[in-house]
Amino acid sequence: MRRRPLHPFLAGFAGLAAILLAAVSAAPAVAADDGFTMKDPRITESSGLAASRQHPGVYWTHNDSDDGAFLYAVDSETGETVATVTMTGVGTPRDVEAISIGPDNRLYVGDIGDNLGGTWAYVWIYELPEPKELTDQTIKATQYVVKYEDGARDAEALMVHPKTGRVYIADKNEAGGSLYEGPAELSASGTNVFKKVAAVPDLEVTDGAFSPDGKHLALRAYFGAILYDWNDGKIKKAERLSVPLQRQGESVTFTTDGSTIMYGSEGSGSTVVARDVPGGGSGSDGSGSSSSDGDGSSGTTQADGDGTSSTVKVGALAVAGAVVVVWGFKRLLRRPS
Repeated sequence: MRRRPLHPFLAGFAGLAAILLAAVSAAPAVAADDGFTMKDPRITESSGLAASRQHPGVYWTHNDSDDGAFLYAVDSETGETVATVTMTGVGTPRDVEAISIGPDNRLYVGDIGDNLGGTWAYVWIYELPEPKELTDQTIKATQYVVKYEDGARDAEALMVHPKTGRVYIADKNEAGGSLYEGPAELSASGTNVFKKVAAVPDLEVTDGAFSPDGKHLALRAYFGAILYDWNDGKIKKAERLSVPLQRQGESVTFTTDGSTIMYGSEGSGSTVVARDVPGGGSGSDGSGSSSSDGDGSSGTTQADGDGTSSTVKVGALAVAGAVVVVWGFKRLLRRPS
């Protein structure tokens, strides 16, 4: 999400946070260290992340706001971009915040952000086939118009269920948001109304992802994340997740074997950090087992839990404090007087 320049009064806090973050990054990792750093100078606001199933070790990402209709395939072995896809047939993207892969290797891109605080009458989803060959190319996408049954809102998380292909959106709200379910099939000719199916209290969601077998849903915020049992759409908190401290935690995805969750951040040269899924994960997409093959329509349910990370790196408390102070003041400065 694009933000206004930092107030001069806060420059000292920002400097302190940067110094402390550098010190922590030099310390030994406390969990899996199989992440990677994005080296493409064009990727400055990576806001979504999706693990490719056709190309092992490749992750799709994009910038948010008005970068253009571009998707980047990043090789996790090198951090280099190995293909750039330019989408056509979608007009001018407004605030692209999420990417997900559904059945049949279809890419879904969520142009669902709303920097005006939830005032746009509609948002968009773009669907296109994931290319079989990783080369720079142009691909025609299908554009879907999306509205919410209870009015406009800001959102940064779009998830496609790997078994049913149904699309879900979690809105972003400081006080806790909601999970919305799209129609069984999206229509390119009409308006797709997303309906609220679950509450997500105490979590300002910045991204989400289904496990490859569709049994779990992970939702993340800036400083925390929760793993839910999907349970045919009646989401139930399974446990809190260990979230790395990042400059601006924006994205999340499962690895294709379901054993690891990858956490991404905005910023030039941003790092994607790996964390083991509690209990070893729930199996890969190719396992053929899933207890969640239903369409997930089950009415509104309540998901208990909060957005606090269960573990904190030793010595990082000062960093977290500085980041929270800067982030909090920036939010206050953004509010209308």
